[in-house]
Amino acid sequence: MLQVSETRLAIATEALRKAEERAVAGRLALEVMHEVKNPLEALGHLNYLALQEADDPVQVRKYLLLAEEQMENLGHIAKQTLGFSQQMEKPRSVDLVTVAEAAIRIHQRTIEEKRIHLVKDLPEGAIAKVFTGEMLQVVSNLIVNALDALPAEGILRLRIRKRNDQIDFVIADNGHGIASEHQGALFQPFFTTKTDKGTGLGLALSKRIIERHDGRIRVRSSVRPGKSGTAFKISLPLR
Repeated sequence: MLQVSETRLAIATEALRKAEERAVAGRLALEVMHEVKNPLEALGHLNYLALQEADDPVQVRKYLLLAEEQMENLGHIAKQTLGFSQQMEKPRSVDLVTVAEAAIRIHQRTIEEKRIHLVKDLPEGAIAKVFTGEMLQVVSNLIVNALDALPAEGILRLRIRKRNDQIDFVIADNGHGIASEHQGALFQPFFTTKTDKGTGLGLALSKRIIERHDGRIRVRSSVRPGKSGTAFKISLPLR
């Protein structure tokens, strides 16, 4: 009976992991559409202006050059997005800065709405062999937790460091912090300190994903007035 229960739990956990990954991909798609909107609108305006100045080749040329810049911008967004989606289902060597920037894009509107001070220390060249979609899921979840904990105009920090045979990826905030009596249970399924939202599965799934990559995830947090905040550190092997 115990073995059957464990099997069912494993199946349910995997189904939740895949559902969460699809949700993250969906949020990324929404943010990509948000990025695409501005250059598309610019192209529409430039096309209108070129038609209005059709008898002036100098002006038409100016508008076409500006339109070409917008097309290059769209091409860059498309290339970046397609390159990311092709890595969703298989482990590949990837610069973790790419994952960090994609996760930031997912939550850009929340960051702007709360006027969060985003501090990035993301030197390129931190290459790890990962399931990129899963790693995006983990970083996105940690950013969500940080944004939920942060007040307006709070500070969100993302830092990547290579040392010896591993890469450390830190997501930290100066939010309200997590009480010490709760920290030991953070990675247990269905445990949550959020009373109004949250399933209590995000950190448990994140831990399983990191361990699947032969890595570790740790947390430090303080609720001391004036020094409160939480930092999650993901450590992955260099390979």
